[in-house]
Amino acid sequence: MRAGLTGREQTEIVVAAALVGIAGALDLAGLNAILRFVAAAAALAMLARLVGTATEQLGGRLGAGGAGSVQSALGNLPELFVALFALHKGLVGVVKAALIGSVLANSLLVLGLAFFAGGLRNGVQRFESPRARTIATLTLLAAAILSVPTFAHVLHAPAAAHEQTLSLICGGVLLVVFVSTLGIFLTGDPMAQEPPRWSLTATITVLAAAAAGAVFVSDWFVSALQPATSSLHMSETFAGLVVVAIAGNAVENVVGVQLALRNKADFAIAVIVNSSLQVALALTPVILFASLFFAANLTLVFPTLLAVSLLLAAFVTAVVVYDGESTWPEGVVLVGLYVVIASAFWWG
Repeated sequence: MRAGLTGREQTEIVVAAALVGIAGALDLAGLNAILRFVAAAAALAMLARLVGTATEQLGGRLGAGGAGSVQSALGNLPELFVALFALHKGLVGVVKAALIGSVLANSLLVLGLAFFAGGLRNGVQRFESPRARTIATLTLLAAAILSVPTFAHVLHAPAAAHEQTLSLICGGVLLVVFVSTLGIFLTGDPMAQEPPRWSLTATITVLAAAAAGAVFVSDWFVSALQPATSSLHMSETFAGLVVVAIAGNAVENVVGVQLALRNKADFAIAVIVNSSLQVALALTPVILFASLFFAANLTLVFPTLLAVSLLLAAFVTAVVVYDGESTWPEGVVLVGLYVVIASAFWWG
């Protein structure tokens, strides 16, 4: 393959294709669920690596904000497909937990790992504070809107009798906010990095192929999810909150830490936090409206602890990013909070 790809990058493409093939073969053969589950997760991780490499090439053309938004959208495609396949199988609890878990995984776990790794290697890292404050404010707003149906249900408000209608109203508002603020994240100064080596055609081809591969891998992942978690004696809520969310965010898990290690804090923040924001503002309402075409009834009424955890994560993230600086102790705090929240759902 030409178009500026190095030998290592060509090898990674071949390995990714091989892993997708292996995951597909195991699914077709119907072998051990845990083995199929692990194979699908490995394929997702390798696809994440490809998306990360291609997005860095894209970043030289679009700047941190634009590339981060594009990468986050592509990174959220596996979550969309996993959710749709899960709804088709009636796994509503898994979908709800996975949506909240995606926000928590990015806002706490991935951001914390990026702060920790980047801080240890590069010391205090600084990023564009106005953009970070805008993202934090929008995340808090989205978390508050997502929590309203849950609290109406818990407090037995009159709106509790109309939870689906209220959920659709909240979803519509979230989509309007997303569209209205999209321009903020598609503009920004060009990234201070070496010129892209890949042609635009090669970059788009790799990104599109990785996204297409994620469609199939997500299907195999969901097929193995229920029997695998049952074999591991894992609760459905924990599986959605942690396992599905982390697997669906494999792109950000890899790319965000890599960018922080390379002292590209602006791009790391754009990739990681934009992903949380897009899950809350766009992915969740899209899945909500899509569920109208499924037999499963999806609403924004979450288990109370999930809603509280979402608000808590949004608040802590805002406090951490508002000053425009990151340090490794902040990373430790974020990861620690994620571990505590995840542990609270191990039993269901």
